[in-house]
Amino acid sequence: MLLTISTTARPATDLGFLLHKHPDRVQEFGQSYGTARVFYPEAGEERCTAALMLDVDPVRLVRSRGRSTPDYALGQYVNDRPYAASSLLAVALADVFRTARTGRCDSRPELAAGPIPLEITLPVLPCRGGPEMAHRFFEPLGWTVGAQAVPLDEGFPEWGDSRYVRLSLRGEVRLADALNHLYVLLPVLDDAKHYWIASDEVDKLIRAGESWLAAHPDRSLITRRYLGRRWALARTAFARLAEIGDDVEEDLEPPVEEDPAADPGPTADAAPSGEPAGEPSTVPTGEPPAVPAGELPASAGEASGERDAAPKRPLNVLRREAVLGALAESGAHSVIDLGCGSGQLVGALLDRPEFTKVAGVDVSAQALAIAARRLRLDRMPDRRRERLELFQGALTYTDDRFAGYDAAVLMEVVEHVDPPRLNALERVVFGAARPGHVIVTTPNAEYNVRYDFLEGMRHPDHRFEWTRAEFQAWAAGVCREYGYHVAFRPVGDDDPELGPPTQMALFGRGSAANAGGGDD
Repeated sequence: MLLTISTTARPATDLGFLLHKHPDRVQEFGQSYGTARVFYPEAGEERCTAALMLDVDPVRLVRSRGRSTPDYALGQYVNDRPYAASSLLAVALADVFRTARTGRCDSRPELAAGPIPLEITLPVLPCRGGPEMAHRFFEPLGWTVGAQAVPLDEGFPEWGDSRYVRLSLRGEVRLADALNHLYVLLPVLDDAKHYWIASDEVDKLIRAGESWLAAHPDRSLITRRYLGRRWALARTAFARLAEIGDDVEEDLEPPVEEDPAADPGPTADAAPSGEPAGEPSTVPTGEPPAVPAGELPASAGEASGERDAAPKRPLNVLRREAVLGALAESGAHSVIDLGCGSGQLVGALLDRPEFTKVAGVDVSAQALAIAARRLRLDRMPDRRRERLELFQGALTYTDDRFAGYDAAVLMEVVEHVDPPRLNALERVVFGAARPGHVIVTTPNAEYNVRYDFLEGMRHPDHRFEWTRAEFQAWAAGVCREYGYHVAFRPVGDDDPELGPPTQMALFGRGSAANAGGGDD
């Protein structure tokens, strides 16, 4: 099977630095089921192409199977594994381009940090659901997708198409992101894995998808397919995305949806060396299995034995509803969402006609582009569009556009600011913009021990996370400096020992009675 990656970013041979593979060499990497080779069919200043070719040995693949794996006789040796890109190629890609996937390149750090023009081709790729599934999964990530169905037999067109596609991707994408897109989505499109799926597959998915999966419109389907439709693992992944990600929609864990390619594919083979041994990769569709005790974080899972209990609502939904409720109580009619991300709160504000003026601000142009797409800005009715403004801005620099609103929201934002820059944010929001009400939410660091899966802080971009006492001390200092008063409310389950998972502060410049309630 073959994968090629090309770029026209001059000098194009810098692709070798990004991939950590020299264009003048052919390099081999042994796999438990064959050999992966990296070579460069072309390497010039104008265009450079790196190829990853995986030569699968069917006999070695069979010998790596576990003793309990069913014997499929001839099917063990005669299959599409040596020719069609699948989880075998994804595992080889992860091994061969391990450093490139992290985005680290000491020789060309500025090139590794930003998008470059890329073209990726896969001549044969199993794609359950047809070419439209390739468009559905890759296009939201910024790719221009070319996916052509491969006919069963070109000599007999009446036989129709096979389940394979020829895939090409073109776009301006950071190389590390492109490799992680492929690592996750190749087995997702195939809808099968060659190894047994264990609980650490959730960690692999979160690591590879941390910069893009939470914002993907099909993240639920991607997660279920990647995890072999194992409901318990999918629930864990949903919880991690909802709890750790700052900007995840409420449909992240919907009822079981219709999969256009519902066939779960063949039973997985045993794990090759280097892959985890665990549960089978396919699970019968229908009623999800009971969730094992301890499988999920305390805040997201069902209690042991409570198979029919309704799942708890994601924290991000509770957080957004708490903010909307506080805004309604404040009587605000114009609201600015400072650090709006991909626009979920902005969309919820637009759905409420009492908010006659809504603005969304973010320092990331990419986040604003996602927000515009998610809000369907190009098709938005004029009356709704007239109430909305989206613009780019940094919250640590005074900006006249931030002023003139009844209320401002900083929802899961302050913890992304370096502590030495917090004074600048306070001055910009509370001193210069000076809205009548400011709503701030941030994680409660004390609650983190309730997440069994969590190591460190809840998001890799968090610069700090406050305890309740630290958050209240910060808020009190803001009030003294800028003439506000503050009240606090819990968001989510309020643990009697540790407090809530999210803490919310309601700042006001009027009388304390109008601050939105709560405990001062």
